[in-house]
Amino acid sequence: MRLADKRILLGISGGIAAYKSAELVRRLKDQGAEVRVVMTRSAKEFITPLTLQAVSGHPVADSLLDPAAEAGMGHIELAKWADLILIAPASANLMARMAAGMADELLTTLCLATPAQVALAPAMNQQMYLNAATQANLKTLASRGILLWGPDSGSQACGDVGPGRMLDPLALVERCCQQLAVEPLLAGVTLLLTAGPTREALDPVRYISNHSSGKMGYAIARAAREAGADVTLVSGPVALATPQGVERIDVESAQQMHQAVMSRVGACDLFIGCAAVADYRPAQVAPQKIKKSGDNDQMTLALVKNPDIIAAVGALAEKPFTVGFAAETVDVEQYALDKLRRKRLDMIAANDVSQAGQGFNADDNALAVFWQGGQATLPLADKLTLARHLVALIAHHYRS
Repeated sequence: MRLADKRILLGISGGIAAYKSAELVRRLKDQGAEVRVVMTRSAKEFITPLTLQAVSGHPVADSLLDPAAEAGMGHIELAKWADLILIAPASANLMARMAAGMADELLTTLCLATPAQVALAPAMNQQMYLNAATQANLKTLASRGILLWGPDSGSQACGDVGPGRMLDPLALVERCCQQLAVEPLLAGVTLLLTAGPTREALDPVRYISNHSSGKMGYAIARAAREAGADVTLVSGPVALATPQGVERIDVESAQQMHQAVMSRVGACDLFIGCAAVADYRPAQVAPQKIKKSGDNDQMTLALVKNPDIIAAVGALAEKPFTVGFAAETVDVEQYALDKLRRKRLDMIAANDVSQAGQGFNADDNALAVFWQGGQATLPLADKLTLARHLVALIAHHYRS
């Protein structure tokens, strides 16, 4: 029984594929899972709560406010209870509400309140599935780490043929088994990670910086935490939420980031330098705002080098497994391999930021990863998916 002692919360939204949910519950239980069911209001138009209560062995939840729950907050209890939330079928309407972050009924609220992985099994008419709005919602949900299982393609209840069929219950059970059986790749590993840009002050108002949004580094922090690592994130100024379970240390300048890293690197097993650290800073920071002077259309700035954080870590006598990043616009492989050698790195991930739609500020990215004697290509994907692949690759080489 591959799902023994696993707790799966099955969410059912409104759609004809809801008739398959009873079999899905039974098949999950056959594998040893404990299953509880949450239904939306529209789901009850397709299958009755009594049927699902009979096959699951538990009352079906469908109300946001549960007087029988501790403190009347059943949604929080269920959110904490689940090892995995699987929504099958997941209608276009439900996914649109999830993409908007709505908590207008129990199931959508659970998805916001849970620390567990959420998986969706989309099911809808093929034209609804192919609609640009639905595709945009799917991309948004995937970028937030929600798993998309399906849909399948074929004949539909309405008579159309195309993508939009919910995966068969046995296929969904297999996905659950694979998801919950994964061993943490970085269990027991302490990771120190940098992310985002740095800001180098010119005066109290202005600064020098770059286009880094921090999205890639934050995605790596989340993926590493999912893989079992104890993650400390040293972050430059970004407009991103801290991944759950990650310790975050905020800095502004390269010097501050250098100090934060070097004071902690001795206690870590793995270091990933993903931040876009400014190479130079102004030699002098004006104490007051610099004002325009007369008709002078030019201003000359004297710059000095910032400390090289990744090189400093690589130079340690007892260094952690060290992974660097290289954001390049030309000759990506050549510059990445040179950086790998010069800075004594164990691995480097390089990306071409000159390509439209990837790299700085984009939601997607692609990486070429190099190590001594080998390389791998991680093709264009949303940054969280890419981060998960990168973390798996790093874990493999760290453990070998």
